[in-house]
Amino acid sequence: MINEKIKEKIVLALDVETFEEAKNLVDELSPYVGTFKVGLQLYTGFGNEIIDYIKNKNSNFFLDVKLMDIPNTVKKASENIVLRGANFYNVHALGGLEMMKQSKEGALKAAEKIGKRPPIILAVTVLTSISQEVLNDEIEINKEVKTLAITLAKLAKKAGLDGVVASVHELGAIKKACGANFKVLCPGIRPSWSLKDDQKRIATPKNAIENGADYLVIGRAVTAAENRVEAMKKIYEEIGEVI
Repeated sequence: MINEKIKEKIVLALDVETFEEAKNLVDELSPYVGTFKVGLQLYTGFGNEIIDYIKNKNSNFFLDVKLMDIPNTVKKASENIVLRGANFYNVHALGGLEMMKQSKEGALKAAEKIGKRPPIILAVTVLTSISQEVLNDEIEINKEVKTLAITLAKLAKKAGLDGVVASVHELGAIKKACGANFKVLCPGIRPSWSLKDDQKRIATPKNAIENGADYLVIGRAVTAAENRVEAMKKIYEEIGEVI
């Protein structure tokens, strides 16, 4: 039997190159995955096709396009995302308070139009590929990563968004600043037996759940595994130790 409490926390990143690969992942892993994440790589190649495929499987999808533009443009894009049936989508918190408020307004308007529950809207704080050195030396933002992430999370809450995308390393501080009900989706999740790849601020599934993560983005640890179902079962076992 699948543990539904674990399943709803699992967000699988469909970061693959072909529609066929994405379909195979959905077919094989839908019993274990609460939400499939459609990111820019897949969306720019096969956006509508894979979205329809996921919906036809009665699975949830997260449109991970990280909206950031002038407020009215983001509002209209948010409306379209809701009309496509997204269960989650995200914006960049660095777009500012008004942009995030307009995104929420557009989403609520579209959801009312089609008579469905609004999606969970998350704001991206600091990408997990951004280290302290990159933030300070390359981008020239003279703040600690954690401090910036908390500031952006508080701004997202003020805008009425449901939560943020943030590293496990900022998770506890964000929950403290924004409240336990403010959702945090954590990328950079790597089981101890998998490779780190290109992300700098990572954590294990067990550690993320222990620190209060609401959702975990699982990617190559499963999608690149020789036996993907067994890899997912190992992650379930790890999370099951703390749920």
